[in-house]
Amino acid sequence: MTYRHSQAIVELMREPEHDLPWLRRAVQAAIELELSTIPPYLCAFWSILDSGLALQHVRTIVIDEMAHMGLMCNLLRGLDRTPKIISAAPHYPGPLPGGVRPEVTVYLSGMTKTFLAEVAMQIEKPEHPLAVFRLEETFTSIGKFYEAVAGALVALDPPLTTDGQLMAPIGVSVLSDIAQALAAIERIKQQGEGTETSPYFNGQLAHFYKFGEIYHGRRLIEISPGKFAFAGAGVPFPNILPMARVPDGGWPKPLPDDVRAALAQFDAAYRDVLQKLDDAWAAGSQSKLDDAVVAMVVALSGPALTLMRIPFAGGGNYGPDFII
Repeated sequence: MTYRHSQAIVELMREPEHDLPWLRRAVQAAIELELSTIPPYLCAFWSILDSGLALQHVRTIVIDEMAHMGLMCNLLRGLDRTPKIISAAPHYPGPLPGGVRPEVTVYLSGMTKTFLAEVAMQIEKPEHPLAVFRLEETFTSIGKFYEAVAGALVALDPPLTTDGQLMAPIGVSVLSDIAQALAAIERIKQQGEGTETSPYFNGQLAHFYKFGEIYHGRRLIEISPGKFAFAGAGVPFPNILPMARVPDGGWPKPLPDDVRAALAQFDAAYRDVLQKLDDAWAAGSQSKLDDAVVAMVVALSGPALTLMRIPFAGGGNYGPDFII
């Protein structure tokens, strides 16, 4: 099934007039963007066998991304529109929704240095990293897009309704006014990228630099005032389940019986999670959101780990494909 994404973020940023319809389209695009990061990060998380820093880093990043999506769903409800979630589910491998960083192909695989370099750090990369990564970037950052959304909120100053907004303990809160919405956007930006002067947000290392510590095998330290480098204590690269990269169109057929059964179980659970999220914000139902969170934690990990332990004839192991 093919899913249509909202208007490309890069096209939204080119529009001269950031009116209320523009703002609503932009927030829907933000929901799609945040949703697209969760499956690849979950695959990386599930593949880690050790309980060290790498696992802690990726776990917190996954939780943050879920919270970011929830906050943008609340903002769109505040703007009197219903978030579209299941119809915006991304296809892998493929680009980030909205045309952000169009040279980046987001794919599903286990945690590897290649995945970190090609996917994770490219998604989270700031416009001007404080600790330079090896690959150069010329396209707009996610942070720049969120700055445009914040600017439109300030300029338009629309009233925000709390009807239909939901809460979750992972950091999803009700946005009742523009100040709270701007604080949520700033949190999303800084948790992913840090600030122009610091790689931290509220004492926590931003996502780009957490991934960087795993990639470089070193903690990030300040080597001189305002200058940072991955030159601190060692960060051992984790032992992983070697999930291979999921090919375009999914795993090649015919599938072994155990793989087919686990994929069917996973994909059904994934569809169920997205449908529950859709239903939760459509109805303003806190219980439906709670059900979706439980389903994501409980129903997805079992079949995902089953797949990640089955050898793939092409090399490595199988893994979830996130096909609905």
